[in-house]
This record gives sequence, C-alpha cells and structure tokens, in this order.
Amino acid sequence: MSALTLSDTSTWLPLDGLAPGFDANKAEPSGDLAGRTVTLVDERGTRIVHRFGADSVEWEYQPGPADTIPASSGTDPYEAFEVDTGLYFAQFHHQHQPDEAVSLVLDLTNGRALSVIQGIGDQFPGTTAVRQLFVPSLIDGIETTGAEPAPTTALIGRRVMWVYSSQHAYEHVYLSPQWYTWQCLAGPEKGLADTDENSVWQIRPGIYVFTWREKVIPCASVTIADHRNVRSIRSHGVLFGLDESGEVPTHFTFGAYGRLLSNTVHPEPYDPAVGATEGASGAGADSAGGSADAAGATR
Repeated sequence: MSALTLSDTSTWLPLDGLAPGFDANKAEPSGDLAGRTVTLVDERGTRIVHRFGADSVEWEYQPGPADTIPASSGTDPYEAFEVDTGLYFAQFHHQHQPDEAVSLVLDLTNGRALSVIQGIGDQFPGTTAVRQLFVPSLIDGIETTGAEPAPTTALIGRRVMWVYSSQHAYEHVYLSPQWYTWQCLAGPEKGLADTDENSVWQIRPGIYVFTWREKVIPCASVTIADHRNVRSIRSHGVLFGLDESGEVPTHFTFGAYGRLLSNTVHPEPYDPAVGATEGASGAGADSAGGSADAAGATR
C-alpha cells in the first residue's frame, strides 16, 4: 500500500472487506444462557424480557410509566460469550429493524446489566454514521450487589496491542475520555491509523466495555475486555455498520488477545483523566432517559 493510498481515505477497506479471517481468535460462543429468561429493569421502570433459546432470543419490550415508547416484541438470532464467572456478553442484530443492533452485558452474579445499542443514522445523539447509546439496568430476580456499571478513565494512557488472527493485529492508544488512536500493525489495513471517538465503562474491577465510533468508515464497535492480567488480555467484540455499497447493514462478532505495551502517566496538571467528565460515557450516554428514541432502543 503506497503512502498516497494510506492518505486517501476513499481507498480504505470497507467493513465487509475486513470480515474474512478477522474473527479467527473469536471465543467459542457459550450456550449458558439457553433456557434462561433475563428481565432488565431500567430507571424508568421499563422492563425488557429476554427469553434465550439455543441460538435465538425472544424479547418483549414493556414500557414503564415514564416511557412513551410503545410496547413491542420480536425474535432475533444471538451469540453469547462468557467473559468471567457469571458474566456474559450477548449480541443480536434486529431483523425487524436492521439499522439497529444490541449488545448486552449481563452480570448474573451481581444482578446488573449494561445495554449498548448501536444505530445507523441519527436516532441517537452524535455525529458519526453509527452511534451508540448506553443503558445501565438491574436484572429482575437477582440480588443486586457490587458497583453499577459506570464510565471510567482507567484505560487512559495505556497502549495495548490486539491480535485478532494470525494476519490481523492492531494497537490502541487510549488518549482521553473522548478519543483513542488505532494503528494497524498487520493485515490488509497495515499502515493505516486514525483517531476516533471512544467510550469506556467499568463492569467489574479490571473488566471494561470499550466502544468506538469511526468517522471514515461507517461503522462502530462494542467490545468487552478482561485487563486483570495485562500480559494476557482477552476481549470479545462486535462490529456493526454499512457494507461497501453504503446501503446494507453488516454485523459480525470477533475476539482478540491483547497485551499492554506501555503506560503513559501524565503530570497531574496535564492528565487528561483528571476532572474529565464530558464525553467519558460517549454519545447518548445519559442512559435511557436521554431521548424518546433512546428509550425504546434497549429492545
């Protein structure tokens, strides 16, 4: 790839061009949720019932008193991955509304959940082609323990290498609550780099949801990673956006093995994490109450 091509974003690989082989290090999907009913309850009293089968999930949206979104229901294929004991990462792409996808972080031990809804278009706040909404909630019927999922600055200053397959490797530099820089070290995008929007939420100590929203390619991603051993980080993720035509939604899961390369510690007066609040939780991150459309997006 020539230097001129590297600078010409019109030649960058579309999302569907990245998919072949990119999921080689994906974990084996878990069947632990099959046969379980998981009901999420958010701050508006809205209830979202999920009945998991072997490979599909039936969901039912029941609006609370402060929710103007009408009741609805549907069935979608899903994949789930075990992140830690009692902690699962479930993905599904709405068949009835293909411009929307859902990532569920389900802590069945602590009775807490985080929904990340990705939408193509302008139904959520933001400026990127794919936008994200974050909705923490409780799991009905499970005693609530531990800390609520919340935005965090814990990753700021870290430089981490991620290996997605024997051909695909990238590094991430976590700059601030709003921004991170990525660079492709191996694969069809080798030499490409950019700085894009990100959001980071802590789920359990050392386990983080990291999401990004790209400005060049119409795509975004939701990942969850266990950073407790910085020499052996494990992540699970999903990419969602438009294909090369710009018309067809593309949704696929992947996984990666990571390793901390370095950690930058800024002097306190110049530390991007000190006093940082705006942007820490990303687009639409004022939870389910942020907008009318957002309220229904946890379906």
